[in-house]
Amino acid sequence: SALSILANLTHVICAFGRDERRVDSRTIYVGHRPCPATDAFIPPKFCDNRIVSSKYTVWNFLPKNLFEQFRRIANFYFLIIFLVQVIVDTPTSPVTSGLPLFFVITVTAIKQGYEDWLRHKADNEVNKYLVTVLEDGRRARKESEKIKVGDVVEVVEDETFPCDLILLQSSREDETCFVTTASLDGESNHKTHYTVPDTEKGLESLSATVECEQPQPDLYKFVGRMHIYKNDQEPAVRSLGPENLLLKGATLKNTQKIYGVAVYSGMETKMALNYQGKSQKRSVVEKSINAFLLVYLCILVSKALVCTTLKYVWQSQPGQEEPWYNQKTQKEKDANLYLNMFTDFLSFMVLFNFIIPVSMYVTVEMQKFLGSFFISWDKDFFDPEIQEGALVNTSDLNEELGQVEYVFTDKTGTLTQNSMEFIECCIDGFQYKNRDSSTELDGFCVTDGPEEEELFLRALCLCHTVQVKESTGQEDGVGDQVDGVLGLDGEMVHPAELRGFIASSPDEVALVKGAMKYGFTFLGMESKNMRVMNRDKDVETYELLHVLNFDPVRRRMSVIVRSKCGDIMLFCKGADSSIFPRVRQEEVDRIRMHVERNATEGYRTLCVAYKLLSSEEYAQADAGLREARLALDDREAKLMAVYNQVETGMSLIGATAVEDRLQEEAAETMEALQRAGMKVWVLTGDKMETAKSTCYACRLFQRGTELLELTVRTLEDGGRRREERLHEVLLDYHKRSVSAFSFSPRSWTSAKQDYGFIIDGATLSLLFNSSPDSSHYKSLFLQICQNCTTVLCCRMAPLQKAQIVNMVKNSKGSPITLSIGDGANDVSMILEAHIGIGIKGKEGRQAVRNSDYAIPKLKHLKKLLLGHGHLYYVRIAHLVQYFFYKNLCFILPQFLYQFFCGSSQQPLYDAAYLTMYNICFTSMPILAYSLLEQHICMEVLMSNATLYRDVAKNAMLRWSPFLYWTLLGVYQGLLFFFGVRFLFSNPALQDNGQVFGNWSYGTIVFTVLVFTVTLKLAMDTRHWTWINHFVIWGSLAFYMFFSFFWGGIIWPFLRQQRLYFVFANMLRSVSAWLVIILLVLLSLLPEILLLVLRKPRWPHSRQVRYTHI
Repeated sequence: SALSILANLTHVICAFGRDERRVDSRTIYVGHRPCPATDAFIPPKFCDNRIVSSKYTVWNFLPKNLFEQFRRIANFYFLIIFLVQVIVDTPTSPVTSGLPLFFVITVTAIKQGYEDWLRHKADNEVNKYLVTVLEDGRRARKESEKIKVGDVVEVVEDETFPCDLILLQSSREDETCFVTTASLDGESNHKTHYTVPDTEKGLESLSATVECEQPQPDLYKFVGRMHIYKNDQEPAVRSLGPENLLLKGATLKNTQKIYGVAVYSGMETKMALNYQGKSQKRSVVEKSINAFLLVYLCILVSKALVCTTLKYVWQSQPGQEEPWYNQKTQKEKDANLYLNMFTDFLSFMVLFNFIIPVSMYVTVEMQKFLGSFFISWDKDFFDPEIQEGALVNTSDLNEELGQVEYVFTDKTGTLTQNSMEFIECCIDGFQYKNRDSSTELDGFCVTDGPEEEELFLRALCLCHTVQVKESTGQEDGVGDQVDGVLGLDGEMVHPAELRGFIASSPDEVALVKGAMKYGFTFLGMESKNMRVMNRDKDVETYELLHVLNFDPVRRRMSVIVRSKCGDIMLFCKGADSSIFPRVRQEEVDRIRMHVERNATEGYRTLCVAYKLLSSEEYAQADAGLREARLALDDREAKLMAVYNQVETGMSLIGATAVEDRLQEEAAETMEALQRAGMKVWVLTGDKMETAKSTCYACRLFQRGTELLELTVRTLEDGGRRREERLHEVLLDYHKRSVSAFSFSPRSWTSAKQDYGFIIDGATLSLLFNSSPDSSHYKSLFLQICQNCTTVLCCRMAPLQKAQIVNMVKNSKGSPITLSIGDGANDVSMILEAHIGIGIKGKEGRQAVRNSDYAIPKLKHLKKLLLGHGHLYYVRIAHLVQYFFYKNLCFILPQFLYQFFCGSSQQPLYDAAYLTMYNICFTSMPILAYSLLEQHICMEVLMSNATLYRDVAKNAMLRWSPFLYWTLLGVYQGLLFFFGVRFLFSNPALQDNGQVFGNWSYGTIVFTVLVFTVTLKLAMDTRHWTWINHFVIWGSLAFYMFFSFFWGGIIWPFLRQQRLYFVFANMLRSVSAWLVIILLVLLSLLPEILLLVLRKPRWPHSRQVRYTHI
């Protein structure tokens, strides 16, 4: 009818208006079914479920890759030179520039193409994975990439969720499911998620819409509501939170199957939004090379300008422009003067072009590629457990390992093994240690007042969210079978083997297992009843009335249970700071000392309290909890108010100490990194208490470290708006840390040990928001962090980890950053940092695949940085400086020669020498040096971490060392040219009275040059191997052999043979021999004097070793 059409039209207009006003939400139709007739159905459009992490396609690979490569200043420069040689008549062949450039471009393109092909392959594995989707009530198999928002998806146990889903139905009776999110936030423990209440059992008949926020990367936040339509009734509205959302990348556990509706797909899932795209990483050495290149480019241009000017000045003199022996053609006379000048300028550029070492880039690429094998081959990196060693995914950053200033590390699985163990407990002031021995059960005083102890153990068995999973394979009657197993006398050990515990936190499992060792065993849940077996083998049953969940602000969790005799009890466990204010002070005094001692020893401490509730108290609490849980607005605040009201006036029973086992040598590794001058930041998705304990255990926080805490809890202490409180706290911490550091006369070590900084993810979101003050907040935050010895960031989403790394990376001074982690949640920060290191841990291989380097254990980081990193930096820094130096020595005599040949572009050296100087005569010794040199042996570098500071902040590639090498090159170049010119002042240099020509002049200069630069490298070598001897003396022998051979035969393919018997004739002259030897010695004299007179830059290996002994 017309009325219904009008109503539908009105609804559409309202819908559009609503969309304009609320662009931050989306509406999803479950199963793509339209709502009842009153609603107009407009199918919304969302992105598909494809994941794309690759960089290139078949079509754009060539242009995109070439564009990226020619953005490098050196590649672009050599391309221009090559084109000039092709177009203009130049003194040298285009092959001399084109061949090395083609080699570098091709090798790099093949390497990058292969890496991207691997990314394509990984994407296809995910996108083509088959999943089950409900379509019109039928189960259909389709590829993951074809899932659309609104599809109802079936997932079975141990499968990962293909997109972000709202949980509609679960195979478990309690309408829950368990998931692990190790690949998202690094936590391998099980988390409980809940179905949306009141959804239909038959999903094919479910008519519902989901209204939720637009995609955003925060893993712990989700706001939405579901409208459920039943017949002609008013739609039921149910609120949706993070507990209803199943994230892509998480894995279903301990649940046969679930059904969920897709709300975010493809690149809009929270996992994809937390993925930081892979960008091109460039080392600080490459930036230094570019800077030096610009200097030498300026020298090159100025040389070409000087020579071009001198040529035309000389030609302007009478009779010089067109001498009788070199008449101009008509074409030359008609040519434009300015065009001739420009052509001559380009010809000089090509002649002096060898001052820019194109072969250096080839040598650097080879050094990086071959050098990376030494990391892979290092036997110290081999781990017998996984039968693997280190892996190098990116060889471009070897030297960057020696320049690290900030280390960002994950906690779970990186610093720790994520394996909690119950260590000891304290009850009513008495300490009970667990040493895994059968006699320790008697540690509890059974005959002398056991009530307190039994109450404590019951609290451990009841105050948790642990589930029991049988591993025997039976599914029905699990509880009875457990009873049967436990009822057998003398077989107490078997239940632990047959039972697996599932919990949201590994320390909960540790506490339940700790209670089991002392005789109280949790048997599991049976329809809201918790079953516990006591020491007398009697099974006690408690009805679970309410769970008051843990949250980071309260920092505690509670359960309310009813015993068989009708007593209603509240058991509460949590951090000491949240429990102590809620119990009597005299109880606190008995336990505080034990808690503080355990915390400083690096244990995770929890306090346990209880309260007996009267019927009136429980009725009031029950009503308050039910009302708060149904609230759509401010649900968390209302629940918090009820929780705080119930958890008061409790009695403190005792405290527990649980150890999260550290990785092997974790504390020693962190100490060594700090001694080397690096700052360590711990970025974790874990709770603050656990992370803080780990920092103490790793010695990142010392006993005297004052902790500055910037978390949601500290921001809510003042009772004002969070933003106001944030500014106040930041200013206070800034005053304490930065000001104290600035005016303190203490040493570096003592000043730096004063403060540790702790921040959580929620506060970081406040800092990074887009408000006008956020840049001021960030500046204060960064200054505080930079003056703290260690920074701990907890409850971090993966993207927040990357934001932290990015903030430090782009701060003043652009410090070199390194990120290390073992899970997919660490991928973003691994990709963001200058260097990303993956640990081959238990949480899959996503971190390893996306990292630059992968190592089996955290302890290997010490040798990777302090040993390999230090040596690689020294080697490549010497390589770069040496290349610029030897090319300056090479081309300066060529420039000086133009003053004596009328600036006629006459080469000083033969074309063969020009081409082979960098390729054959001087390339192998420096390549061997850059691979094998050890100025300090590896053992000394490992034992003395402070040596790492000597090469920090790019010390060997600063302007002062560069200036020294340049001046050395200028001195030697001048000596070569004018020394040989002095020799030529005597006209008769041969026995037969013949004089030497210009090619003999150039050959003597070249011989002195080759010997000098090679012997200079020999003097710099500290670690001699047979390879060094072979390439250094072999290169000199090859030069001599080649020169004899090249000039001793008439080559048919050469139009002109300039060096025919020149070398042999030259060596017949005693004067030539004398000058060559004398000039080589004079050239190396400054170096010899420096070696004798200067204090050694690096300590002698034996000297350092004795110092440490």
